[in-house]
Amino acid sequence: MIGTGALGRHHVRILAEDPGADLVGIFDTDRETADRVGGEFGATVFETMDDLADQIDAAVVAVPTLDHCEVGCDLLERGIDVMVEKPLASSLQEADRLVAAARGRVLAVGHVEYFNPAVQRLLQVEGQAGFVEIHRLAVFTPRSLDIDVVLDLMIHDLQILHALDDSPVLEVRATGISVLSSRIDIANARVALESGCVANITASRVSSQKVRKLRVFFPEQGYYSVDYQEQDVQGFRLEIEGEARKILPDPLTVEKDEPLKQELRAFLARCRGEAAVLVDGQQGRRALKTAFRVLEAISA
Repeated sequence: MIGTGALGRHHVRILAEDPGADLVGIFDTDRETADRVGGEFGATVFETMDDLADQIDAAVVAVPTLDHCEVGCDLLERGIDVMVEKPLASSLQEADRLVAAARGRVLAVGHVEYFNPAVQRLLQVEGQAGFVEIHRLAVFTPRSLDIDVVLDLMIHDLQILHALDDSPVLEVRATGISVLSSRIDIANARVALESGCVANITASRVSSQKVRKLRVFFPEQGYYSVDYQEQDVQGFRLEIEGEARKILPDPLTVEKDEPLKQELRAFLARCRGEAAVLVDGQQGRRALKTAFRVLEAISA
């Protein structure tokens, strides 16, 4: 485990408890933080990343975004499978370097919301989405302020949008402003895909309450509303009888679980050569590319 900050700590917690994982050790440039997390979960703290890399077959990287490329490429070039937290990199050029460095190794990207059981259940619904509406609002914290809210929060939903509809992006319109930091803290984007699907996505890290909602509308079929936090999917389907049309409840059953656990299980399974769905380097790059298009639209 490389990086033991706010998110890295949770990775350590899960890996320490997972019987399918052998947590060799952890490293963080902040030794005090590493010692605290290591003591909390019984993990060995290594003096350097090189020392740890010599002992492992796979690594989870949860360092600042600006360091993803350097750390990830170093590990991949040693023949180590890597899961790097989202966003994949701080630029498309760095993302390309990571993808190229993989050379057959596992390169996964930590888009944890994709592994939300409610999202996975929604992805099983057949049909072509016509309109997608997403709200991801968070209370301000002094975390991840090295990147804009688009790369910090909205990118989760851009990746899920691409999972719902694989067609290319046709047009992006967006607006955003800074509020409490020097970067964009709240943004809204309208993303049109070549399929005809349109998504309206709002992300904020300066809200008074936490909101995580996704709604998908299927023309002539109905719509589904996902509550990310509750891992709940409420559905409503259209029933047509002659000239009459009715909207009927169509809730979807969801087996709840911690998304980060699901994500790490999938990564470990792929490292063992087993079949498992994850967000790979190319998919992480695609979400990053769309996020940069949103930022370009904001600054236009």
